[in-house]
Amino acid sequence: MPRVAEGRPPALPSSPGQKDRYRRILRAAAEHGATYGFDRIQMLDIAKDAGVAIATLYRYFPSKTVLFTALLHSQVARVDRAATEVQPGQAPADAVAQVLNDASRRLLERPLLAQAMLQSNNATVAGDSPTMAVTGAFADLILRVAGVDEPTPHDLRLVRLVEQTWYGVLVSLLNGIIDRDQADLDVRLAANLLLAPRYDAGMTG
Repeated sequence: MPRVAEGRPPALPSSPGQKDRYRRILRAAAEHGATYGFDRIQMLDIAKDAGVAIATLYRYFPSKTVLFTALLHSQVARVDRAATEVQPGQAPADAVAQVLNDASRRLLERPLLAQAMLQSNNATVAGDSPTMAVTGAFADLILRVAGVDEPTPHDLRLVRLVEQTWYGVLVSLLNGIIDRDQADLDVRLAANLLLAPRYDAGMTG
């Protein structure tokens, strides 16, 4: 299990040059993760391919765990931008399941990278750094797709359960325990069991 580096929090890029270096590091990490998997990745190789000094890489990402959790966060943001809104007549629970299954397919186009990101995310401690706000990002996505503007604590618990189930389904799929069709059905079932009683109540037809 990867260890989260302790000590100072990761730096956040502010200037255009810093943001460009930050993006280059994430792109290089994605390529290395997709090719080698988490355990064989060397931070020095990522820095070299990103065209940054190793000290720069560690300033933003004190460990591989922090780096690949941040990379998962960027993937979630990409999913959020690509997510479709609930269509007229579409139940919110079905819309959430569709978004999550689409996200699964995109992530699993590079299974070694998906494994590295999920492994890192599971090892992080919530609140350690801004790069670890994956749960918040996914909660925002699910709530928006479900049409929830002012979530209650109960809404947030439901969303957390959906997210945790989705992660578990992805891990089972990556480990060959279930296939893609089973994974899609599991996510759809979880979304409907958890969300439909609350959010689909106003649907007709």
